[in-house]
Amino acid sequence: MQPEIVGLSILLLGLMLVIGKLIRIRFDIFSKYFLPSSVIAGLVVLLLGPSVLGQLLPRFEAFVHLDYGVFTEDIFSVFATLPALLINVIFAALFLGKKIPNIKEIWMSAGPQVSYGQSVAWGQYVFGILVTMLILVPLFGISPMAGALIEIAFEGGHGTSAGLASTFEDVGFAEGADLALGLATVGVVSGVIFGVILINWGVRKQKTNYLKDPKMMDETNLRGVIDIEDRQASGVLTTSPQSIEPLALHIGFIAIAILIGQGLLELLLLLENATWGQNGTTIVAYLPLFPLAMIGGVMLQVFMDKFDKFHLIDRDMINRIQGLALDFLIVAAIGTLSLKVIGANIGVFLILAFTGIAWNIFAFIVFAPRMIPKNYFERGIGDFGQSMGMTAAGLMLIRIVDAQQDTQALEAFGYKQLLFEPFVGGGIMTAISVPLIFQFGPWPVFIITTIIMVIWLLVGFLYFGKKDAKDIK
Repeated sequence: MQPEIVGLSILLLGLMLVIGKLIRIRFDIFSKYFLPSSVIAGLVVLLLGPSVLGQLLPRFEAFVHLDYGVFTEDIFSVFATLPALLINVIFAALFLGKKIPNIKEIWMSAGPQVSYGQSVAWGQYVFGILVTMLILVPLFGISPMAGALIEIAFEGGHGTSAGLASTFEDVGFAEGADLALGLATVGVVSGVIFGVILINWGVRKQKTNYLKDPKMMDETNLRGVIDIEDRQASGVLTTSPQSIEPLALHIGFIAIAILIGQGLLELLLLLENATWGQNGTTIVAYLPLFPLAMIGGVMLQVFMDKFDKFHLIDRDMINRIQGLALDFLIVAAIGTLSLKVIGANIGVFLILAFTGIAWNIFAFIVFAPRMIPKNYFERGIGDFGQSMGMTAAGLMLIRIVDAQQDTQALEAFGYKQLLFEPFVGGGIMTAISVPLIFQFGPWPVFIITTIIMVIWLLVGFLYFGKKDAKDIK
């Protein structure tokens, strides 16, 4: 493919993001439910691409060759390829620029949320596999690997769903990627809607500690625009641009983390080929790069904490690069979504969506108060938002109920990721869940995930749930 096509495709995605932002500002419905501009832009690409416009235009003789809508086949191929690449950037940057605290500090600050979040995540596997095997396989003939879709889509979100596309294809369940992306979109939208509903319910029932006014955000913030007097710098310059552009340096650090992850993946492949792989059991061969890129980022940050006396990595700068990659990924992933696949599996899609939403709401209302002894609503609502498909949604919900950060929910939410995301929500288990079901069948995975879920529930109920609020930082 010509480099010019790749460049043009990226420019078009940038244009779609601007259009998505303008739509969000212009139409109140999108602002009211905090729908990200990237999701709106992705829906615009979907409408203008082969799934919608490409189906309508060829019916007219003058437009018979426009099978890909306003795009070309090459441009759409670039769109489809980008998510699997950009997900590595996002996960490699996850912990760069963050001071890696000791386990005890994390445990006492974020332990209740870790136990609650882990319970919800593993429960998504449990109920996903259960509803798949009892309903979806007998009635719809779907692959048992659909049992992993709720966790992949809701906890992992668009990035993880798109990043696992090649894994779905390798195990013969290619439609899983489109179903996961569709579920992720449902998760993001319903997460914001039900999150705001739960917050209003919490205010009325006096379950929130600081939010007492149901009028939560002014019009400017609703539109996703920061007031001029409240605007802050997006990062600091850690090096002189005369020596190296700071943005280029930070991209270089992310590149190093990804390369470390690639090296780890190659080592694991060699290990598998030399051991259990000889018997035909292959797991690493289906493992995508992004969870190992995340580990590469942690390893690089530990190294920098010890040897970098100049503190060259600025977290805000990393956040901007990560956010850039995520926005472009979401636009490309949603834009290349196959509506035919979802339409052909609409029953499966709706049942999985209902199961995931119901489980997450139930867990927040029933489990969170019994597992998080201090400021459960403010801390738990962030985990609810994340469990519905997007960390940003969790952060947004926390900011609504704790705008002044009085509950330390934001800090605990950040610490929680260190003991959460390496495993679920886009971590190792998320990446290997489909290959595990493919290799060993759904019921062994169901048993394992049930045991792990019960263990985390017991930790939450019997350990953290019994603690006094003053024992939690």
